[in-house]
Amino acid sequence: MSSDSEMTVFGQVAPYLRRPEQERIEAQNWPFDAKTAVFVVDPKELFVKGTLHSKDSGKATVVTVKDTEVFPMNPPKFDKIEDMAMMTHLNEATVLYNLKERYAAWMIYTYSGLFCVTVNPYKWLPVDSQEVVWAYRGKKHRENQSILITRESGAGKTVNTKHVIQFFATIAGLRDRKKDTISPGKLHGNLEDQIISANPLLEAFGNAKTVRNDNSSRFGKFIRIHFGTTGKLSSADIETYLLEKSRVTFQLSAERSYHIFYQITSNKKPALIETLLITTNPYDYPFISQGEITVPSINDSEELLATDTAIDTLGFTRDERIDIYKLTGAVLHYGNMKFKQKQREEQAEPDGTEVTDKAAYLMGLNSADLQKALCYPRVKVGNEYVTKGQTVEQVYNSIGALAKSVYEKMFLWMVLQEYKKEGIEWEFIDFGMDLAACIDLIEKVSSYKSSY
Repeated sequence: MSSDSEMTVFGQVAPYLRRPEQERIEAQNWPFDAKTAVFVVDPKELFVKGTLHSKDSGKATVVTVKDTEVFPMNPPKFDKIEDMAMMTHLNEATVLYNLKERYAAWMIYTYSGLFCVTVNPYKWLPVDSQEVVWAYRGKKHRENQSILITRESGAGKTVNTKHVIQFFATIAGLRDRKKDTISPGKLHGNLEDQIISANPLLEAFGNAKTVRNDNSSRFGKFIRIHFGTTGKLSSADIETYLLEKSRVTFQLSAERSYHIFYQITSNKKPALIETLLITTNPYDYPFISQGEITVPSINDSEELLATDTAIDTLGFTRDERIDIYKLTGAVLHYGNMKFKQKQREEQAEPDGTEVTDKAAYLMGLNSADLQKALCYPRVKVGNEYVTKGQTVEQVYNSIGALAKSVYEKMFLWMVLQEYKKEGIEWEFIDFGMDLAACIDLIEKVSSYKSSY
């Protein structure tokens, strides 16, 4: 255990990391009988403290419980201990009790050997200050480190990932480096800015409100940060996987679709509304209005500016930025496309072309070709392609599949573009929006079910 004097390096954050030395000394003098002090299973609290009166024939008398529901308790000196591997008795009761006591004192980080357990405080704490960063700087040298941040939705994985990235970027000493010369299509700012800016961009297009979490990541990511021999941050890359495509077209009543849809409809940038041919009312777009459209903890207008800044910092050109927004706007219009059944036939046909014209314009397609591809897609039979008629239901399924496929490929394209601009070798996938490629894409997804 460190003394209070050794904790001064952490400044005002010290109370959030370890209980005071005086409190630890007092705990050592508290009366404690290791033979009778126990934790007892409780239906409401899970475990409560108790005093063992007797134990005989599989029965332990605390109130009166089975001996399998009685767990040994640690001496008071182990209360709020920062590394639970140091406990005399390590069991479910002692672990939960220690986490509960530390959480009550806002000590949200607790070690368990090589693992660090974090309990979400649902409030901002000064645990990622510069003082803490520099206090931990240099603890390990020239050793590859892997950090796995895992738990259920709402546990705080996204926020902790931000803290980890901020820590590595700060200790690399990049704040003193000069800014790079800004030029279109090149990464702007220093590497620290680029790494940190990747988060708001990925969050805008990959995060959404769920029942348990207002900013839940709906995709997995693997982040690699590389250091040179001098300790300077040399490069970084992010692998993303398993984007929840179904959220593009469907949400539960208490959830939202991806943040970017509500950012662009916030009217923070009226010119963007005009460019995308959309309104500022999310309820005008069925794909994104099946659940909630606002979140008290999120300011969509300000987040749009953060997304814009991230796009600039990561080196996307002006045309690329507009194309990203256009594809996003096209997905909104997909949900408003209308089709009807031909008289005396099961074949579907367009019920008006205004919305389809908007979606086609934003994607750089011919509206008539888009409608034809949806109603009469080409299907490969053997070595030949044949035209297949579609019912109204099949067309709507195709539209949903198209929306999800376009959104997913745009998301992956943005990640690949970051690699390309940084010079990282990666297998190139052509997501060009030329007419032939788009028509092929539409015809491929036309047979998919919208639930996929």
